[in-house]
This record gives sequence, C-alpha cells and structure tokens, in this order.
Amino acid sequence: MVFAAVVSPHHEPLALICTVCWLWFHLFQFNVSNQSYSADEDMMNKPWRPISSGRMSVQDARALRWGLVVICLGLSFLFSSNVLITSMVSTMIMIVYDDFHLSNHPIFKTLCNVAAYVTGGVGCSLILWESSLDGTSIKAFSCSALVILLTIHAQDFPDINGDRKSGRRTLPIVAPEGSRVYMLCVLPLLSLALTSVWSLGPLCSIFFVSIGSWVGLRYFLFRD
Repeated sequence: MVFAAVVSPHHEPLALICTVCWLWFHLFQFNVSNQSYSADEDMMNKPWRPISSGRMSVQDARALRWGLVVICLGLSFLFSSNVLITSMVSTMIMIVYDDFHLSNHPIFKTLCNVAAYVTGGVGCSLILWESSLDGTSIKAFSCSALVILLTIHAQDFPDINGDRKSGRRTLPIVAPEGSRVYMLCVLPLLSLALTSVWSLGPLCSIFFVSIGSWVGLRYFLFRD
C-alpha cells in the first residue's frame, strides 16, 4: 500500500479508501488461509491467534477463507479486469502456498511470499492509477521483490520453535549463526544499492544506509 501510494500520481481520498479496503480483504484472506493450516505451530509461536486459542475451529476458518475468496474476486471485479486478474493470481498463490504445502519448502515458500507481496502492491497501484503501470512503478516493484526475496526469512527468526516442531527447514534453523551474519551484511548492502538506484542525496543516503545497518545489527545481536 505504501509503495503503491508513493509511485501513484493520483491521491484522491476515495481511491485511497478503496485501495485500503481491497488490500485489507486480501490480507484477511491470506491470514485466515494460512492460520487454518498452521494451528499446531501457532500453539507454540502465536497462542493468541483465534484457532490456536480455541476461539475458532479449523473447519470454520476454512469456510471463511473460501467465502473471502468470493468476496475478494467480486470486489476486484468492480474496479477493472486488471485488478481482477491480480486478485486471481493472488488467490492461486494462496492455494499453492497452503493447500499444496509449498510453505514447507524453503525455496518455494520464499518465492510465494515474494509473489504475494508484489501482487498486493500491483493491485493497489492499479486501483490508484486506474490504468496500467508505468516504468517507475515497475522499477519500484522490481526493487521491492528483490529486497523481499533476499530478506523474507527474517520473519522466521521468531518462529524457530514452532517451525522445528512442524518439520520446516527454515534458514534460521539450518544455519542459526550464518543466517544472522547474512542479515548483518545484506541489509546495509541492499540499502546502499537502493540509494544508487534511486539517486538519493548524500544525507538521505547516509540516513537510509544507517537504518539498514541498525536493523541488520539488531538481527545479529538479539537472539531471543
């Protein structure tokens, strides 16, 4: 949503509200689907979630998930055919990720996450633009996809115990020390590369790289 708003030349309040609603329903759809398949590990990693806490059954969650598929596709149809196609692609990503268990494969899990983030951003941009994307938008989403591809495993650090219980082989489990050294190095390097791609000034570049370095240092130092 943030990327879409930045690269869009239009910022009408109604379009922004519609974009937020579209994104909210699609994120809701993804979360319900994902949590309906991760109840066991959530009991260890995130016991406050509805299914793992017993407030909702797996069957009810999956019924809600398929209802949300219809809602998301119908909502996308109201905007344009391109938004509808984006929603359909997003739904297919969700299905192969959860129903075909690609979430258990380290490489395909990463690729599905990248695709999900990019389709979400593209859908938001198409609603804001009310047309196809321009070169700047494509460049921005390409950079975003690269950053997500190289750093998505950062979300696996808090879930090591649950992932190990479910048999997943995430990077923090396979390489507990190397994965942290990797984050320490890749975040400053990515930040430096992005300052060059977008031709940031000296002060903005220093600030941007400093933030990336600080986040990378935190991943390396904080182990709990």
